[in-house]
Amino acid sequence: MKRLPAITFWRLVAAVILAAGLYATFVRFAYGLGASTNLSDGYPWGLWIGFDVLVGVGLAAGGFTLTAAVHIFNLERFHTIVRPTILTAFLGYLLVIVGLLFDLGLPWRVWHPIIMWNPHSVMFEVGWCVTLYTTVLALEFSPMVLERLGWHRPLRLIRAVTVPVVICGVLLSTLHQSSLGTLFIIVPNKLYGLWYSPLLPLLFFVSAIAGGLGMVILESAASARAFGRRLEQDLLQSLGRVIVVVLALYLAIKLQDMAAHSTFHLLLQPGIERFLFAVEFGFGAVVPMVLLAIPAVRREAEGLVSAALLVVLGFVLGRMNVALTGTQRLMGSSYFPSWMEIAVTALLVVAGFIAFTLAVRYLNVFPEEHHHASPAMPVDPPCRAARYAARGALVALGLTLLLGALTLGGDRQTAAPAAPVPPREALPEASLPVDLTWPAGPNSPGAVVFSHGTHASVSPPNCVQCHPSRFSLLGQGKPRAGGEAMHGAERCGACHNGTDAFSGDDCQSCHAP
Repeated sequence: MKRLPAITFWRLVAAVILAAGLYATFVRFAYGLGASTNLSDGYPWGLWIGFDVLVGVGLAAGGFTLTAAVHIFNLERFHTIVRPTILTAFLGYLLVIVGLLFDLGLPWRVWHPIIMWNPHSVMFEVGWCVTLYTTVLALEFSPMVLERLGWHRPLRLIRAVTVPVVICGVLLSTLHQSSLGTLFIIVPNKLYGLWYSPLLPLLFFVSAIAGGLGMVILESAASARAFGRRLEQDLLQSLGRVIVVVLALYLAIKLQDMAAHSTFHLLLQPGIERFLFAVEFGFGAVVPMVLLAIPAVRREAEGLVSAALLVVLGFVLGRMNVALTGTQRLMGSSYFPSWMEIAVTALLVVAGFIAFTLAVRYLNVFPEEHHHASPAMPVDPPCRAARYAARGALVALGLTLLLGALTLGGDRQTAAPAAPVPPREALPEASLPVDLTWPAGPNSPGAVVFSHGTHASVSPPNCVQCHPSRFSLLGQGKPRAGGEAMHGAERCGACHNGTDAFSGDDCQSCHAP
């Protein structure tokens, strides 16, 4: 009689996450984005883009890095960790595509960019590169399946074209890893100055290499513990040295860019942006770079894994800062993901873990010579200083985030400077819509005439304060809202509060007698 799997704490946690995620999935596809998310017309991108796409794509960057090292630069010593890395990258991209299906308002049209070309769109290029690179990863992953099925002829064919396939994968991954940063170049007035830069494509690409290699170390350590394998300590030490160089390059580019665009003064401005940037910059780049530069930390398994965890957490925070934190204040909208958004993201993560476990169990993911069970993660004689330094960095990160959450809760209400871009001139009258007239209601003192010219005369004019979140752009010149609701914070009262503009109680300023 076949024994049922043992019930463990983590299996119970996974079951709860799967149940919550499946319920959120039902609500999302049965009732739409409005019922399942906190997204709005003013803030259309949230957790599913920031984490599921930007983070998911970046953390899979170890795939093209290691396959290029082995198959193009002939560094055969890394061959033993290529297959699990490819598996991680392949699953990561599949989950990114699934995450996009959740985020798209009309998910059944996800195939449109394949035949409806728009070469002027960055999203078009990203969509094509992700599609093609996922295909490349499927080809790189296919030998594991073909070996299991015993299909030797197609296996020989795949092995014969491995190098061209890897070269295509490197080119495609390089293109879309950087293009994700290009998405935010076109919003200089909506992304906070600590993150906005014309070099965002380069910064995204370099940070993806560091984050991807850090993920390879974490995946190798987790696999060693879960499947009773020997940790490839010597190989992972080499990856640690590479991460030091990549992080040093990233920091040099970032600091030079901040100096060139005079954004250092933003570090003196209060706000949650300054705090999260400091955490990202310090604990996600500087601290792990220093730790991994110490040979004793790299030789100690716990030190190496802890430093890699800092790299990955810093990468995740950096992408979330660009996608969420850096845009909320200047977009004039606030956003925090609903529990259903979080549940769907957790569902995708758990599904990835389950798929990886099943692949390792039934496919030849790890070379046979490394399948022998051995004590988990044997290392050199432990260096207490290295171990304590790595542990201390993680504890310090946790305490910093906790204190920040407790002390910066009200900072979103604190005014902060916009991104350091030159002020725009007032929009020419010819480019503005015609004045709109709201007719007088039963209890109204008179009609209201709204002038775009008057509201665009402020410097700089900021159309996104009203469009499209407070007033639809599809009204075809006819007001769609009226009455007492116009005085509230959802409409005109958001600015006409007596502080930002004259109070809505001053009836004669708007209503014609």
